[in-house]
Amino acid sequence: MTQQADLIEVTQELREATKRLDKASRTIFQLAKAKAEMERTYREELAKVMMELRAEGVQAALIPDIARGKCSYLKYERDLAADTHKSALSALEAIKTSCSALQTICRYHEVM
Repeated sequence: MTQQADLIEVTQELREATKRLDKASRTIFQLAKAKAEMERTYREELAKVMMELRAEGVQAALIPDIARGKCSYLKYERDLAADTHKSALSALEAIKTSCSALQTICRYHEVM
């Protein structure tokens, strides 16, 4: 009776992990889109600031550094979006590993 109760518990955990996996995979797509949009926004603003500096007659060698400084808030947002996406991918892998372990436990219980 204890083995059967354990198998039911493991099966329920597997079901919950599968739900988390489904939700996480949908979230990954949203985070990937946010990451790409922040990259685009940063590059557009950087180009705009560079053109403004060029029009103001700033030395060409200084333009990239000054422009990056003026767009640092967007670079921060871009990097944050990229790292959030990367962390979400790692979390997704952890859930996959958990599912795999639970499946192995289920198979073990079935053999017994």
